[in-house]
Amino acid sequence: MSEDIHHNCGVAAMCRLGRSAGGGDVVAMLPQMLLDLQNRGQLAAGLTSYRPKLAQILGTFKDVGTVSEVFRMSHPGKYRSIISEYAGQAAIGHTRYATCGADDVRYAQPFERHHGRLWKWFAFAFNGQLANYADLRDRLLAKRGYHFTLNTDTEMIMHALSYRLRGDKPPDPHKVMASLGRTFDGAYNIAFLDAMGRMFVARDPLGIRPMSWAVKGELFAAASESVALSNLGFTDIKSLPPGEMAIIDNGRLRFERFAHNNRCAHCFFEWVYFSNVASTMDSSSVYMARANSGRRLAELETEKIDSSCVVVPVPDTAKAAADAFAYSLGVPCVEGLIRNRYIGRTFIQPSGTRSRSAEGKYTPLPAVLTGKRVFLVEDSIVRSTTLRALAKQIRRRGLAKEIHVRVACPPIVAPCFYGIDMSRMGELFAPKFVERNYTGSPTPAMQKRMSKALKIDSLRYLAVEDIAKCIGIDSDKLCTGCVTARYPTEWGKKHFRRAKRQARRGKETTRTYE
Repeated sequence: MSEDIHHNCGVAAMCRLGRSAGGGDVVAMLPQMLLDLQNRGQLAAGLTSYRPKLAQILGTFKDVGTVSEVFRMSHPGKYRSIISEYAGQAAIGHTRYATCGADDVRYAQPFERHHGRLWKWFAFAFNGQLANYADLRDRLLAKRGYHFTLNTDTEMIMHALSYRLRGDKPPDPHKVMASLGRTFDGAYNIAFLDAMGRMFVARDPLGIRPMSWAVKGELFAAASESVALSNLGFTDIKSLPPGEMAIIDNGRLRFERFAHNNRCAHCFFEWVYFSNVASTMDSSSVYMARANSGRRLAELETEKIDSSCVVVPVPDTAKAAADAFAYSLGVPCVEGLIRNRYIGRTFIQPSGTRSRSAEGKYTPLPAVLTGKRVFLVEDSIVRSTTLRALAKQIRRRGLAKEIHVRVACPPIVAPCFYGIDMSRMGELFAPKFVERNYTGSPTPAMQKRMSKALKIDSLRYLAVEDIAKCIGIDSDKLCTGCVTARYPTEWGKKHFRRAKRQARRGKETTRTYE
């Protein structure tokens, strides 16, 4: 579809509070935070710091590559040089995942906008996806003298912030975000820093993407995931409520609600796949959610369990579910697949390399699998690229006697328009098997047809109501658009109607905005 934005990233922010606000470097801690967010993006990374004693008050360093590559962590001298050059008392950071402009540093974040007025000179990092990006862009381009160079929703946010920072006096950050909240549709977590030293971290009104924050002494920090804070020694870590922002001005921290909404729509896929297993989001542990899903799969199991059975997790995000599934059934959980660590996460790779990577992503172990009835536990099936390649490899080598796949997630039946890379109906595995009046609970007949297409012996998914219970959050507080085709925003609904029309005509298009 035309507004197909392949994008999910991680953001981080840190600054000094109170009496220490005038000094003390925080930049040395930013790369470590970004390393803990590397699962959210592997294509580029960067930071912007506030250095009021330098002519270049805001300094931005970013490049294409992993966090370690960008900050030259394998070269201590170069790493120390970067950290020293960009040392500052406040900083924001970003790690990027996208399929557009992957090798172009212009797409890396933070974005910085220079200006002679200090409050108009700012940088920001963004995680999410504006579902109404194309509409906002077209409205701007219809006006005289507007131009887009990158054609991304990040660029749209920069234009929107610039417009709202106009005037002869610094506007209140709360008023800036309140105005944006009335304009934007979708997921948008923003970390902002200006040349006056003001910082804010904001979470969209539905709380689609996660955002955690904490204070330790006179140090404030925020990040897309709690693990980035806990690994730095923060203990009292909280989730920023949807529609709220943390504002730091003159060393003072305050919280403001910039948008009101009667409901939440936390992305359930954060618990299933994207987030670090050590993170806790909106008071729900990622590890426990995945372990609960494994236990629920065991409760639903109907295959005969005997001494020839083994449970094999598809590394790494399915391990917690596989362990719990195996323990509940009294079956060994064994490492029958060795992951090639240099392949990366195929789910968040550019589509051109995804299928080639999937074929070499795992190496089956004959000593573990030969002659066994293997229960492969997956976190999800999106395109089925990896699973098809894996099942084919196991069959071709004559290893397992049977292959049964258990999925700790409902079938992905619709695109995501809020920041996860599954935005074309034609790319998805499950939609062609969906039955009329489907409500999110796959029937045995539906799963049998799917298993036949995958050339495996059986397949079982969790239902939508199962996943909500496993996470421990009511289903009406989760975004389940990709598994129910019911979206929490107007533009999500519009995009899905368009995607269905285009899929029926065989004319789905892909234009990437990130």
